Amino acid sequence: MDKDFAERYDRAVDAAAKSDRYEPRATSVHYDSSKGRVVVELANGATFIFPPSVAQGLEDALAEDLLDVSVTPSGDGLRWEKLDADLSVSSLLMGIFGNKAWMAELGRLGGKSRTKAKADASRANGQKGGRPRRKVA
Repeated sequence: MDKDFAERYDRAVDAAAKSDRYEPRATSVHYDSSKGRVVVELANGATFIFPPSVAQGLEDALAEDLLDVSVTPSGDGLRWEKLDADLSVSSLLMGIFGNKAWMAELGRLGGKSRTKAKADASRANGQKGGRPRRKVA
């Protein structure tokens, strides 16, 4: 490997490490009231959209309060001053919309949903003899 190539390689690695291309940084955010969604533009060109009803602190907010949102100076957070609500961009991208208790409640509510698929699965399980009994150790 020649010296020129090694220097160019090192410069490229350093530039990539300093780049926001791979970091989940927000460049802008707004509430789209016509669709009822929060729209986050990321530094890498991607867009992330989510309904406020799933986010802790935003679930019962009025549209006028959701409109007043800003990106933190570092780009790693979203802030709703009137609602005293803050969300992490990286957490949102991982599907984490609040603290542990909030996420557990979302899961509980999702588990209560009644769909045709759940009813069909339950019926099929019943035909096999129902839920297996617990084994006592």
